[in-house]
Amino acid sequence: MLRVKGLGELEAQVMDRMWSAARPMTVREVLTEVNATRDLAYTTVMTVLNNLHKKEWLRREMVARAWVYSPVATLEQYSARLMESALSASSDSGATLVHFVQAMHPDEIQALQAALRQAKAKQSRAVKANGAPRLRSRSRKDPS
Repeated sequence: MLRVKGLGELEAQVMDRMWSAARPMTVREVLTEVNATRDLAYTTVMTVLNNLHKKEWLRREMVARAWVYSPVATLEQYSARLMESALSASSDSGATLVHFVQAMHPDEIQALQAALRQAKAKQSRAVKANGAPRLRSRSRKDPS
């Protein structure tokens, strides 16, 4: 099970199931998934889903008299926010990046290089269209 910063054990397990499902799920569907490894009551899972909705981890929609839940962000988006938060916490983001990259597997480095090429191409298109690059603030809210 993935350890998710800012969530309790059961909340993290539910989020892991939600991300794995890659589709909206009802309380009953989440209960069935979670009960494959532990025995929980329907109301317990309903409460956890409601709490995750209040914490803005999940969105919900009423469908045929039942709430259907889906993650607000993908696991990859959440992970990216964690990395951004760690980078912004450093007084020397360049040194932090060097340490991070040095610890990466060669396949991850290739993926990073491809992502940098994509980001550079996207930024170039934005500059051509708008005349100036869009700068982002490093003081974003912590994802926890």
